[in-house]
Amino acid sequence: MRAESHQHRRAFIVIPSLGSLSSIFNLRSILLVVVVSARNYRTEYMANAASGMAVHDDCKRRFLELKAKRTHRFIVFKIEEKQKQVIVEKIGDPAQNYEDFAATLPPNECRYAVYDFDFVTAENCQKSRIFFIAWCPDTSRVRSKMIYASSKDRFKRELDGIQVELQATDPTEMDLDVIKSRAS
Repeated sequence: MRAESHQHRRAFIVIPSLGSLSSIFNLRSILLVVVVSARNYRTEYMANAASGMAVHDDCKRRFLELKAKRTHRFIVFKIEEKQKQVIVEKIGDPAQNYEDFAATLPPNECRYAVYDFDFVTAENCQKSRIFFIAWCPDTSRVRSKMIYASSKDRFKRELDGIQVELQATDPTEMDLDVIKSRAS
């Protein structure tokens, strides 16, 4: 009997100034909101802590411009290790082509990139696909590969609207034929 009353005392918080039953329910609602908010904050904090990288607001803004306004053909993103955030490194004009994009990726360093690929289907319909490319060449530093790999999913979640993902370690894994085959 004593154990039951002890559990009963833990389940309810008695505040002398709140006399009514409705005040206790309001307090429970407030506590529930605080607990749920703390869980959401902890989840978001843990997602940032897992990769350790924040995403600069300019990355999201430029991606929205590419997706909605089509003012860019591609965007190359770089992780700035000292600032611990992903930043925009290069933006391609709509007139640039895939070869221009591929030439902007450094041969010995990792990068993320988004490419807006236009193509015509077999039914002669004009279509577009937004590619997310994780570029991690074999010749890049091991530390850089680890940072980019651990930050990729978190960064991709920030860019809502990616249709195709591609991971490449050398240029042949992301040449135009690969892009065309993955687009359809």
